[in-house]
Amino acid sequence: MLPKQLRDYLEESPLAVRVAPFVIFLLLTGLQGKLGPSSVYWLYLIKTVLGAWMLLAVWPLIRELKWAISWEAVVVGVGVFGMWVGLHGVYPGLNELMGKGDETPPWNPHLVFGQGTGLAWFFILVRTLGSSLVVPALEEVVFRSTLYRYVVDPDFETVSFRRLHWGALIVTSIVFALEHNEWLSGFLCGLAYQWLVLRKGRIGDAITAHAITNGLLAGYVVSRGAWQFW
Repeated sequence: MLPKQLRDYLEESPLAVRVAPFVIFLLLTGLQGKLGPSSVYWLYLIKTVLGAWMLLAVWPLIRELKWAISWEAVVVGVGVFGMWVGLHGVYPGLNELMGKGDETPPWNPHLVFGQGTGLAWFFILVRTLGSSLVVPALEEVVFRSTLYRYVVDPDFETVSFRRLHWGALIVTSIVFALEHNEWLSGFLCGLAYQWLVLRKGRIGDAITAHAITNGLLAGYVVSRGAWQFW
């Protein structure tokens, strides 16, 4: 699936194989909306398909990249969803704190492609699948597996997933928070997902919890028309 030279490089670089797919995904995210209003949506499609392909390509090279289901993952996933929705509007978002206001329009394909059109629903499906299946795996590998353990020790593969390190916990949660406009929810979310990793000794439960949170949020957005969460 990968060219031999690239595969050999990734096999020799535990950091690159875990971080490179996420960086590419972020770069495409930064381009959304820069190439016209509709580019928000077709670039999301491109980055979702590319993200899924990258995950499949690096999956054999990242031994901890395995989904896992547990009652703790379900509870955390549902709880984070409730917190995310419940805290909305209670505190100023990151854009507001940075003086950007609400200059970014809501992610609502009905406004661009027509209310109830097939194309609008297609992009809603893409967003739902991308946020629920692709994003959780990409982010949990970077934040809960790589960044957390790298802060503990640059030779991060030697660090146990059960190792509690308060500095790494706070740093990882802050960086994760800064990735979201809902920074406080993002910070608490980061703590919750890392708790799962510490408790279970693996990242699979955090991936599952993240997927549950994002899946429930997608259902809430579509059923309530709460596009501000996207």
